[in-house]
This record gives sequence, structure tokens and C-alpha cells, in this order.
Amino acid sequence: MDSTELYRKVLLSVSGNKLVENLALRYGRKLAAKFIAGNSLEEALDEIERLNEKGIIVTLDHLGEGITQLSEAAGYREEYIRLIYGIAMRKVNSNVSLKPTQMGLALDPEACYSNIRDIVIQAEQDDNFVRIDMEDSPFTQATIDIVLRLHGEGLTNVGTVIQAYLLRSREDVKRLIEAGVNLRLVKGAYKEPASVAYQQMSEVIDNFKALIQMHLDQGVYTAIASHDDRIIDWVKGYALKNGIPNDAYEFQMLYGLRMNDQAQLAKEGYRIRCYMPYGSMWYPYYTRRLAEKPANLWMVVKNMFK
Repeated sequence: MDSTELYRKVLLSVSGNKLVENLALRYGRKLAAKFIAGNSLEEALDEIERLNEKGIIVTLDHLGEGITQLSEAAGYREEYIRLIYGIAMRKVNSNVSLKPTQMGLALDPEACYSNIRDIVIQAEQDDNFVRIDMEDSPFTQATIDIVLRLHGEGLTNVGTVIQAYLLRSREDVKRLIEAGVNLRLVKGAYKEPASVAYQQMSEVIDNFKALIQMHLDQGVYTAIASHDDRIIDWVKGYALKNGIPNDAYEFQMLYGLRMNDQAQLAKEGYRIRCYMPYGSMWYPYYTRRLAEKPANLWMVVKNMFK
């Protein structure tokens, strides 16, 4: 295990401590602001307009996960319906992402399905697309089942995410490509045991490349979410070598990270989408961003003393 992998595991473990969480919630909002587009939908829509002007498209996420009451899920459902309407009214270039536990998956799977279905129907009416984010491994199969069930109802404007660090991902990708499901491919950002996930980063990267290649070789539109230049440069080279046009895939990066590079990719003619979260429930998302690499934590520490 190299130092970056050790750092990631330690930070994810520490972030689960309630004392650490309470301190962060009390004092850390200003520091988290780099990764969050604001508390309100209006702030987020304004920021989407700014990014669109630079050629960057967006996926908008209203923060929230791991709810304890279904009434919370209903509130999130209504916020997503509102934000889809807001995207349509402002005519910005953005789709939406949501987390299934935010919609009640851990409490009542059928209620969760109903909430997500309402959102997908609204998106279909407004000619938009819904990405169901992938959370940690206990929810992987249930999330895939939700997407396939929606497609079975003819609601094909919905896709999900496959995490390259999971051992099961190649088989999942094969099945979902056959079903015509649009996928975002990522490394994976949760702490997972060796029984379900690769533990060495070299293995994760190799599997990530294999999943991307499965898409590109079959002419399936590919969303590649990564800040890793090893992945980005490999995709560019593979596409060039195999005559794959730039509009056959897109790169995705997180709001607040490598924003100049995102604009540069757009200038070079690549499709680039920024994953933009907003809202007040920022702590779980924020800690996963810090855990990705030591440089993110160092950036926050430096800002503390400004």
C-alpha cells in the first residue's frame, strides 16, 4: 500500500468519527465552499451559466444522503423536481445527479423507487437526464436494479455509475451496456474491504481502463470521471489511435478541482462535464473529496491560515 492509499483509508476512517464530524460541521463550511456551488438552487444555476460560457457542461447534484426519515426523501424529491424545472427555465446546459439513499433506499426501497421515478418523469418531460450516483457496495445491486426497472418502463433518460475498484464491475458493465444504460465510469471513493474491491491503486487503474475500453470499442457513449492524468491521457491516445471522435465520450471532473484544466479541455474540443453539488448537507461529500489525495487536504489547510 503506497502513502496515498494509506492517507485515503485513514482519512475516511477518521471522518466517520462523530466528534470530527461535529467539529467540521461547526467550523468547516467556509473551507468546504471551494467544492460546493452554494446553498441555494439560484446560486447553483448562476454558476452553471458561468461554466457554460466557458464551454463546460454540468451535472447538478443537490447534496444529501443517508436520511433517517422518509419525509426527508420527499423533501429532496421536490427539490429535484424544482431544480429540473429551474434548468429548463434558465436554459442552461446541465443534467442532474442524485443518490438513492437520499431518496430512501436504506429505509423503504419501494418508496425510494417511487421518488426517483417521479424525478425521472419530470426530467423526461423537460428533455433532461438523471444520473443515479453509486454509493458504497451494500447499495450497488439495488441501484442497478432501480435503473433497469426504470428502463423496463420505457424511462431511458436515466443512467448510473460504475466504480472501477469493485471486483464485480466488469460483469455489471457488460450487462448494462446490453441493456442500453448510459454509464459514468469512476475509480470509486468509498472505503471498501478486499472481499469486494481492489485494494491496490494499480489494479483499480487497470480495471478503469478496461471498462472504458469496453465502451469505446463497442461505440457506446462513455462518461469518464477522473482527475488522473494517467487516465485522461490514455483515453485521448486510445481514441486518437482507434479513430474514435471526441463526441463519442466526455470527461467529467468535480466542481472546485482543476477548473482551469476543465476550461482548457473544452477549448481543445473535448466534451467536459463538471459535477456541481449545492446545498447544506455537505460533510459526507466534502470528506470524500479530501480523501482522494493529500493535495486536497493541504489546499484546505493553507486556506485556513489565509
